[in-house]
Amino acid sequence: MNTISVQMDLPGPRSQQSLDKQLARESTAISYPKRLPISLEKGLGCYVQDLDGNVFIDFLAGAGSLPLGHSHPELVAEVVEQAGTLCLGLDFPTPAKERFTDAHLSMLPEGMRDRYRMHFCGPTGADAVEAAIKLAKSVSGADEVISFRGGYHGCTNGALSLTGNRAMKKNVPGKMPGVHFFPFGSTSTSTASSVLNRAQVDAALLLESALEDVNSGLGNVAAVILELVQGEGGVYVADKDFVERIYRLTRKFGITLIVDEIQTGCGRTGTWYAFEQYGIEPDIFVTSKGTSGIGLPSSLMFYKKDLKAWPSGSHIGTFRGNQLAFVAGAKAIDIIKRDAVLDNVRQRSDQLIKRLVDLRSDFAILGEVRGMGLMLGVEILDPLTGNVCETTAAKLQQRALRRGLITELGGRDDTVLRVLPPLNVSEHTIAEAMGVLEQILIEQMNDVQGAGQ
Repeated sequence: MNTISVQMDLPGPRSQQSLDKQLARESTAISYPKRLPISLEKGLGCYVQDLDGNVFIDFLAGAGSLPLGHSHPELVAEVVEQAGTLCLGLDFPTPAKERFTDAHLSMLPEGMRDRYRMHFCGPTGADAVEAAIKLAKSVSGADEVISFRGGYHGCTNGALSLTGNRAMKKNVPGKMPGVHFFPFGSTSTSTASSVLNRAQVDAALLLESALEDVNSGLGNVAAVILELVQGEGGVYVADKDFVERIYRLTRKFGITLIVDEIQTGCGRTGTWYAFEQYGIEPDIFVTSKGTSGIGLPSSLMFYKKDLKAWPSGSHIGTFRGNQLAFVAGAKAIDIIKRDAVLDNVRQRSDQLIKRLVDLRSDFAILGEVRGMGLMLGVEILDPLTGNVCETTAAKLQQRALRRGLITELGGRDDTVLRVLPPLNVSEHTIAEAMGVLEQILIEQMNDVQGAGQ
């Protein structure tokens, strides 16, 4: 399973049967199979196989939770061995947990390792966000939170309240009060969508003026929560000057700065954490997706030791002691160090960006290429108007699947084609995937030109 092989119309008969059963029995909130109608049987590395034997390159990679790809044999061996010893340990100390803790602390910048504590959260990143907000409020005694337009922090009540996507929230009453949204200062210069960019607004100045103005409407602010790359929001990268100024403002006003590294963490952006590239030290940062290395549930909150208002039992959860995730995560860090995986992230990122930019010059469908490391995205445009186009993006996603490439869409109205491969993806696999992309762009443009004749 090391190359694309799609031998039939999708979904194939066995996948269709499985999808029909799912639709009849599961919640109507399922999402991925509605846009990617296949039923998965197995995966290895960057490739997955469906029930009908079709093989795809997986550039979704468990929504970024498979930094070493599917079923990495060394991680599988660790999990199998641990499963016969201890699977769940609550928050008791165990050898597996100690090894995991040592491994993750070792990946922090050297000056930070002794100044932060780790809190083991429930199985999802959203739980870590909830813990971070709870801690910030406990420490400060304040109750309001500043978030940013385009941000995504999860689907639990508090995390959803911090999320910018209005469609996700419109039918959910009783959201967490006291959340204020400000423009996100990104490096984007695109004018293809309605998103504000740095040519239109000084985002940091707007927040500064609100904090300084006694009539701004802000109350007692406990925290600022920030993504450094807004993945779900459209792969917008935070501008360095914007981040530095936000950091200074939180120091000036004594506000807890929370950096959400749920998707950017564990090497996704080319450094272990994205904040390393901005020269800041957040008061709290949270991570989840890549922590186990193999897609097993695990989420973490790191916080400065001087944040003391966190007594026993303040934030608990049964599955925070996932020993299988611990042994896999520790081994994944060993492999990432041994195999220089972060170097590969930067090299493959350069390869992808160059190829995407080259394709953009040939196809009017492609707009701005954005992102860091192997967390990339490209705007999909209507070639006639130059505006972002949801319909074209959806068609490209479907064409890619039929040609053997799994991708996801993000951003406003799902108009950004996201590229989120495993961190150890090879030069060959990227070339194969970009070959598929070029092929479907040709098909799409031929359709556009044919319709115009």
